Amino acid sequence: MAQSLTYNDKIVRQFAVMTVVWGIVGMAVGVLIAAQLYWPALNFDIPWLSYGRLRPLHTNAVVFAFGGSGIFATSYYIVQRTCHVRLFSDRLAAFTFWGWNLVIVLAAITLPLGLTQGKEYAELEWPIDILITLVWVAYGVVFFGTIVKRKIRHIFVANWFFGAFIITIALLHIFNNLALPVTIGKSYSVYTGAVDAMVQWWYGHNAVGFFLTAAFLGMMYYFIPKQAERPIYSYRLSVVHFWALISIYMWAGPHHLQYTALPDWAQSLGMVFSLILLAPSWGGMINGMMTMNGAWDKLRTDPILKFMIVSLSFYGMSTFEGPMMSIKTVNSLSHYTDWTVGHVHSGALGWVAMITVGCIYSLLPRVLNLKSMYSTRLIETHFWLHTLGVVLYIAAMWIAGVMQGLMWRATSEDGSLTYTFVESLKATYPYYLARVGGGVVVLVGMLVMAWNVYKTMAMARDVAPVEIPLRTAAHAGSGALS
Repeated sequence: MAQSLTYNDKIVRQFAVMTVVWGIVGMAVGVLIAAQLYWPALNFDIPWLSYGRLRPLHTNAVVFAFGGSGIFATSYYIVQRTCHVRLFSDRLAAFTFWGWNLVIVLAAITLPLGLTQGKEYAELEWPIDILITLVWVAYGVVFFGTIVKRKIRHIFVANWFFGAFIITIALLHIFNNLALPVTIGKSYSVYTGAVDAMVQWWYGHNAVGFFLTAAFLGMMYYFIPKQAERPIYSYRLSVVHFWALISIYMWAGPHHLQYTALPDWAQSLGMVFSLILLAPSWGGMINGMMTMNGAWDKLRTDPILKFMIVSLSFYGMSTFEGPMMSIKTVNSLSHYTDWTVGHVHSGALGWVAMITVGCIYSLLPRVLNLKSMYSTRLIETHFWLHTLGVVLYIAAMWIAGVMQGLMWRATSEDGSLTYTFVESLKATYPYYLARVGGGVVVLVGMLVMAWNVYKTMAMARDVAPVEIPLRTAAHAGSGALS
């Protein structure tokens, strides 16, 4: 029997638009600080424009504002359609939107002012951390409440990834941010020394593993089959991928602390689990790629699929590179160099940004009752701008990083260092300029997307809202997505 229901797509539209807005803001700040490394005078001797204060603003804006908004938009979209029910609570969903954006605005105010815990990806001070916790609890209630009231017995694999991401990020956020407040803008961690570093990178790496990986794999498992109009290559592999990934990722954090005061056994444990992590990561990448069997010809005409499939290529590349860089002998060359910066951005700009952009392009017309975006040609233009920009960026950083590592470890016959640090910095300068160029190209691509989104929403203004018919559930494992 057929039934009808109106989904809560207002919240999806709101988060989708803010994904584009915060993507432009975060990447613009990134271009500015990249330019400051080449032209230091661009801070204009203003403290809140200094690199040290804007860099955490850039990471928070790109990871939590851009990426986070994309996760909210897609998870709310996917959970409704795979469960065949409206969101558990419209009011709580609205609270997550306004609360999350308030967090971002507060970050944009406090970080340039120098109010920070000094922890990577967890710089925000304790009052904002409390607000994040409240928003996250509301998010969990909305998501899992929707799962509980579902009309489909089966829980589609994308929702398993989103669910694991929500639970794990809550755990990581609470324990890494346990602190003793001193003033409204200052607190001190309850952990000390090497323990503080270990807890921080247990959080830091798993923010990458769950916020920047698990959630986006949830997007991938829904939108690639949907866009390609093909079932998932192997539903069984997707389940194995899920359990293997979430079981192993939690143990890999110590690889960020190779050659530090962390006990050697802990460093080695992080390296071993990082190497094991390669298998489930590539299992997911292969599963997404093989879903295109019988539909590869669509890549000629569908730039949205191009975004999604190339994002998987970057995912596979990044999840190979990460374990390799965790090996101690490799890490002795790569640690503290711009190779790490290249690795991070191949994952962030290649995997995370491209799958997010592809998913936003895919879902936006659907929640606006349109057949397609305003311009497919502009999507194609955005794809090539983004791809070329990312390749220029990461290639420059890879070359600079390997060069830095080799120059820093080079010794003369008498055992003294061959190069001073300043000489290595001078040799790096051309690559910093190339990085700025790559960042500018990526930013221009985001501006193209913003124009396309604006024109698409303008097209939709005269379209009356309609009820969305629901079919009784086909088994989700068959790849028949609603």
